[in-house]
Amino acid sequence: MFNNQSVAITGASGGIGRAIAEMFIAQGAKVAICDLKAPDATAAEIGALSVACDVTDEGQVQNFIDMAEAANGPIDVFVSNAGVGFGDGEHAGGASNEAWELSWQVNVMASVYASRALLPKWVERGSGRFVITASAAGLLNQIGSASYSATKHAAVGLAETMAITHKEHGISVHCICPQYVKTDMTKGFAMAENSKDGLLEPSDVADALLAAAQNDEFLVLSHPVVGEYFKHKGMDYQRYINGMAKLKSKMGNDTLPQKET
Repeated sequence: MFNNQSVAITGASGGIGRAIAEMFIAQGAKVAICDLKAPDATAAEIGALSVACDVTDEGQVQNFIDMAEAANGPIDVFVSNAGVGFGDGEHAGGASNEAWELSWQVNVMASVYASRALLPKWVERGSGRFVITASAAGLLNQIGSASYSATKHAAVGLAETMAITHKEHGISVHCICPQYVKTDMTKGFAMAENSKDGLLEPSDVADALLAAAQNDEFLVLSHPVVGEYFKHKGMDYQRYINGMAKLKSKMGNDTLPQKET
């Protein structure tokens, strides 16, 4: 499906980003990956182009796209995967202003910057595929991190708008909303490590993305149960709030580590 296609992926030195890169390479794609520090070791291991890119800087996002296209041709698939998460502290919204701003820039604006660079060209040629790695927190909530929950909700909203606006232009959009996955962000997070719904491997998320692309599905649910939780949330919002509040009480001080993906 992706043979000889040009793919660019942010936040891909490890975790979900690397797994997605490996999946596309296995499909025959030409892949460029970036991270805050050039992911040279990862790129050498999997056979990809390595670029250093701070996705909070629109100019650097444009440079990543330019370098990927110079090496592999016009981008067919862009995966906006870089993400950050910060715990609240003692109350909702308790993360610092700097943490909130970084969360907004990485989890939302990085995708906006890439879309500005790519969508006009894709509309003109009538094809393209944009993928945003959001989170189950974008459909539900991440207890203990208001900044993560709010910006991942925004990421889902952005992906929805792109899908609605550009379906008529032949552009596909996918929104990845996994629950807990074995990445640096979930290390030491008891709620993730003991999740009753399972702590998946990054490759499971990549496989789910491939299946969604093959079936032209917007939501990528590596944990299918997230879709069921989302339905129940919409059907009885108050019950959902009450249930999540009870879960919060059981968690105690177990909150999202302050890490990046």
